[in-house]
Amino acid sequence: MAGFKWGVGTLCAVIPEIDLGPITLQTFGLMFAAAFIVSGWLIAKRLKELDAPIDWAYELILAAAVGGVLGAKLWFSFQEGEWSFDQIFSGTGLVWYGGALGGAAAVAAYAKWRGIFNYTLLDICAPALAAGYAVGRIGCQLSGDGDYGKTTDAWWGMGYPDGTVPTAPGEKVYPTPILETVSMALLAYVLWRLRNRFAPGVLFAIYLIVSSIERFLIEFLRRNEVVALGMTLAQVASLGFIAIGLAMILALKDRPIPSKRSLTGPDAA
Repeated sequence: MAGFKWGVGTLCAVIPEIDLGPITLQTFGLMFAAAFIVSGWLIAKRLKELDAPIDWAYELILAAAVGGVLGAKLWFSFQEGEWSFDQIFSGTGLVWYGGALGGAAAVAAYAKWRGIFNYTLLDICAPALAAGYAVGRIGCQLSGDGDYGKTTDAWWGMGYPDGTVPTAPGEKVYPTPILETVSMALLAYVLWRLRNRFAPGVLFAIYLIVSSIERFLIEFLRRNEVVALGMTLAQVASLGFIAIGLAMILALKDRPIPSKRSLTGPDAA
């Protein structure tokens, strides 16, 4: 076709809403829910392998959902300086690092109550966290919610004129949600394949390091504001998580790899 110019935007449509007669579904909300479903499915599969109750997967995901949403909203409010009641309970303003910390705190509290707060539980969560993040970013892409990158003339740039946070007509930006979905889906796959290869806790440490490196690098393409030393808040947080992951590996590297793994009982670690 004369004048046709291929680009990512020709394959990756922006669909903020799906109209089903009297019902309108928000694609971000659908993918948000799907992220927890996928994470719960992976956790349930791993719990079954470890002969632990599968019902714990649903309880863990519920704790993660409640704590994650609250943490994401509080981080956004801190970041933007918006502390109104309406902002906290609105359907917008979700920051991944806030969600990760809030979800982690809620899961830790639940696990402590259940008596399963150990390195094995952290390893169980690692592939699920990566997979859930990958699915969640599909929601950002479909809704065009502003999590895309800076303006670019690159062939793989795309516009979000129909997004909930639209780009200007004719403007192309880096489609960072697509990059994050692909990279985190690959990480989830690798972590799942390596789930029995290391001493308890090391798999989670690898997740922390690799996912934080991914976020640190993607920030160079995104539009977030620089806060210190030429870095965004997400990049500063990424360095902190990388340091934690490295410290965990150094502390756990000499521990034996168990022949039989368990979440509870004498074999738990």
